[in-house]
Amino acid sequence: MEKLKFTFQVKPTTDGKSNYIAITAIVTEDEKYFLIPEEFQAISQHTYIQTSKTFVTVKNTLKKRHQTRSVWIKTTEDILKTYVDEDGNMIFQNQFLEETTKEQLTVVSKTCSEDPIAKILEKLIENQEKKEKQSIKKLADKFVIEKFDGKSSNANQWMEVFEKECERFNVLKDEERIEIFRLFLEKSCTDWYSSMIIKLTLHSEWLQWKSSFIQTYANKGWTTSKYALSFKYQYGSLLEYAVKKEKLLLEVRKTIDEGTLIDIIAAGLPDFITDRINKEEILHTKDLFSELGKLEHLVAKKKNIKKKTIPSK
Repeated sequence: MEKLKFTFQVKPTTDGKSNYIAITAIVTEDEKYFLIPEEFQAISQHTYIQTSKTFVTVKNTLKKRHQTRSVWIKTTEDILKTYVDEDGNMIFQNQFLEETTKEQLTVVSKTCSEDPIAKILEKLIENQEKKEKQSIKKLADKFVIEKFDGKSSNANQWMEVFEKECERFNVLKDEERIEIFRLFLEKSCTDWYSSMIIKLTLHSEWLQWKSSFIQTYANKGWTTSKYALSFKYQYGSLLEYAVKKEKLLLEVRKTIDEGTLIDIIAAGLPDFITDRINKEEILHTKDLFSELGKLEHLVAKKKNIKKKTIPSK
């Protein structure tokens, strides 16, 4: 025999919560039909078929429960030894396979797909999946992380925060992380996500997504660093300036020590503000923020003086 036709079907597990691919029947070149016993149908028991190139395509084709595909597979020596004995009888796991007809095989397949219990279980699973999708959106609202737009954040540090939030809310499965990941991307990053879905699909490894994300959005130039360092107070709230400056610096280098952080934030403030702050008393950024809050009135006062000195027309 040069080839055998195998019938693959997506079947529900015993508890109905997930699916598995099964081989339900084998057809020979002379159109003889043989049934695989239910206890031997799981693809995991068919090693040589599972590792064939044809099965990769079958696996990508079968997406929904009860779907079937019958495909020819070229027989190797290992496949022949597994399914055909020395006398040409169809066997599997040391058992002779039951021969049937094409019509009977069709009836069996149709009965399995129309099993009322299976239909009820399938409906329950669909409802559960809908609830899980809704809960993922609710869960995303609890994540303490800004959306990533590819411009304002350090990709490595952003990804580190995202993974910690996933762990905090027990989002550990690859598929769940990939799904919730989409909710934290915006602007051109959503196009990148769509491309990745086409290339890898939702049922892929999270590490592949993480690696591609970092390679795509990692900061390879000095622009972000230079902007963070040169960012200075110009107008408005002193506290808002300081908080934004701290954020910019931490996005560039998370490991920056607090003393250096304080010095760089202070360097961007006007002299008439820093002259009123005792450097020795500022040990943490929160101390600096507290002092700046007390000095907000000086900025407002200076602004009013400028308005009064403008001559009227």
